[in-house]
Amino acid sequence: MVIKEEKTAREAIEYRRSVRVFKKEAIDEQKVKDCIKLASLAATSSNMQLWEFYHITSPEILQKLTVACLDQNAAKTAQQIVVIVARKDLWKKRVQSNIEFLKSQYGNKPESEYSKREKFALNYYKKIVPTIYLDFLGILGVIKFIIFQIIGIFKPIYRQTRQSDMRIVAHKSAGLAAQNFMISMASINYDTCPMEGFDSLRVKKILQLPSSSEINMIIGCGIRDENGVYGERFRIPFNEIYYKI
Repeated sequence: MVIKEEKTAREAIEYRRSVRVFKKEAIDEQKVKDCIKLASLAATSSNMQLWEFYHITSPEILQKLTVACLDQNAAKTAQQIVVIVARKDLWKKRVQSNIEFLKSQYGNKPESEYSKREKFALNYYKKIVPTIYLDFLGILGVIKFIIFQIIGIFKPIYRQTRQSDMRIVAHKSAGLAAQNFMISMASINYDTCPMEGFDSLRVKKILQLPSSSEINMIIGCGIRDENGVYGERFRIPFNEIYYKI
């Protein structure tokens, strides 16, 4: 296979389609891995990076995932599969990683010598993030939600504090990473298909994931077959979705 010169961001976005049927032609594992690395550079709420990426190349696991993906052609014909997992449950670990990173940037000095900005950044991860993420059976989240709604009567405040809200935050970040991955793949003339039709419990079992994890997206990867794109691209007229204020 001859790879053309890498596409620009605009070209990659316009080229990307959800490909339902892939050729039997192999794709380079390292190049897919490189695209996953680019996915991990996506914007993420509070830099928490509550995601994991599973790069599936094993024929046996690919077959099992095909069944879990309801035998979709996008899974059945995929040469490789990338599973993006939201890990809200890892928030404490990610908070600690951010704290350690910040301290490494501040240099070898006591906390008493930190600047106002440095102290604010540390307090953000030591106090604010735990306040938002800490929960117990959803009860604390509801209590925080009510308190923040009351405070919000008097001043602007962050209101999304329930357990369901934080799940959405984790999945939004994972979705941004998924898009980074697909655009990166398109830039090197590789194709993808994001799938939401799957049995999440079976996928977790196949990948040996904890019950607290959540499957964000399963992405089939390969090179598009001539009949792999089902029809012309359809989008709602731009003037129906664009509002200049």
